[in-house]
Amino acid sequence: MEFRDLKKQYQVLKTDIDSKVQAACANAQFIGGAPVNELEKALSEYVGVKHCITCANGTDALSLAAMAWGIGEGDAVFVPDFTYFASGEIVAFEGATPIFVDVCRDTYNLDPEKLEKAIIKAKNEGKYKLRAVIAVDLFGLPADMEKIRNICDKYDLLLLEDGAQGFGGRIGDKVACSFGDISTTSFFPAKPLGCYGDGGAVFTDNDEWAELIRSYAVHGKGSSKYDNVRVGMNSRLDTVQACVLDVKFSAFKKYELEDVNKVASKYTELLTAAGAQDKGLVLPVVNDGFYSSWAQYTVQLPKGADREKIQSEMKALGIPTMIYYIKPMHCQGAFEGTDSAAAECEVTDEICTRVLSLPLDPYKSDEDVKKVVDALVELI
Repeated sequence: MEFRDLKKQYQVLKTDIDSKVQAACANAQFIGGAPVNELEKALSEYVGVKHCITCANGTDALSLAAMAWGIGEGDAVFVPDFTYFASGEIVAFEGATPIFVDVCRDTYNLDPEKLEKAIIKAKNEGKYKLRAVIAVDLFGLPADMEKIRNICDKYDLLLLEDGAQGFGGRIGDKVACSFGDISTTSFFPAKPLGCYGDGGAVFTDNDEWAELIRSYAVHGKGSSKYDNVRVGMNSRLDTVQACVLDVKFSAFKKYELEDVNKVASKYTELLTAAGAQDKGLVLPVVNDGFYSSWAQYTVQLPKGADREKIQSEMKALGIPTMIYYIKPMHCQGAFEGTDSAAAECEVTDEICTRVLSLPLDPYKSDEDVKKVVDALVELI
């Protein structure tokens, strides 16, 4: 069993993907061109924002947003403590300070109440200029954007939505990657919408920021690539990846998003029926009005469970599992000795020792899910 079965997905989409990629190779157009332009247009229409700027990867997408806002030394940005390193890394890379905030125990997303407390504390200390909040749509589920937006407006902070795992998720009728002043996503292969390498995108309704981001992404170009009006980076989505994404995006909209939700629902149904919660297993939650794109199906093992042993025994049964994430952001060695390491995030501290992600993709069968559930319930 594959953790996320990209091999099966390719076999299903092989004819269309091969045709698109071969056409790009035959045309010898590997950077930019119609496939990239058409993909950006399709993505911006799907998300419901004015501008989509594709780039080389999801980390660059976040960095481009920070650059457009001029975030740098003396600034502070609030970041969830339970997320991938890139969300905090890009803040520090720009010379600013990430302030890590605890997450909600049930959704794994940024806790609005703790965010406001952290903002008030940092404001009273007066050490940094408070600039922005990064809200991550973790495991496919959008963060509580209404509450977070209200807090950002109250304290005059910019909102950067990190939708690397959340593309396709929704709150009501509003789609992930449309909630931030700037929003970003990643097309890393294992993401809900992934390419066959690295890729990313930035979304915004702001014309000025969009122009800046397009410039920064191509060496700070002005009227042409040889007119460099600012210092930027080299961050472009290549044409072959745009061709792959064109085919995969069509499948994503037509059936993959719906099918992965069915697989997640089957996990919840079978785990509940098997009494897993009575054994102390905590299942993922999707609150009313929210819709997840299910980048991961992540449970919390019972307190005191031997996670390493459970993983090992499931692997012996041919069932792969993953741990996202083994360490809180504020405990990462890169932040040792900095103000970022001073965070108090008791929920993150605990769930990092308990979380376990189960095999999930739109192509998993009910039999696959039953095999995973039977093994897990037996082992906990």
